[in-house]
Amino acid sequence: MNKAVIDLGSNLNPEENILAARFLLSKIFTVLKESSFRKTRPVKHPLAEKFLNGCVYIETSLDSQSLKAELKRLEKELGRDHEASDSTAHPIDLDIVIFNNQVIDKSFYERPFLKETVLQLLPGLKF
Repeated sequence: MNKAVIDLGSNLNPEENILAARFLLSKIFTVLKESSFRKTRPVKHPLAEKFLNGCVYIETSLDSQSLKAELKRLEKELGRDHEASDSTAHPIDLDIVIFNNQVIDKSFYERPFLKETVLQLLPGLKF
């Protein structure tokens, strides 16, 4: 089995969308732990609505590419339009940050709040 840390973010009805994403993730994967969730400023559009961000640590039989595809499918199910232009409002973002104790998303190094929430789940992570 593989283990992954998934970053969840939303700035469009964030409490509702994060709750729905957490529910769907728990139906598909074994959720081992959840970090705290907090409001953060958007990186690309600093004047847009704040995001609600946090992470879940899951166990899955999927490899990283299949997991990424499944997360994109879930985003679409939750109302994310990947064909739309890069707007300031996102119903949901689901990204793999850590896969089998390896950092695979450079945002881990660029966004302090992301590193903090990942380390809540994996305090002994070597990076």
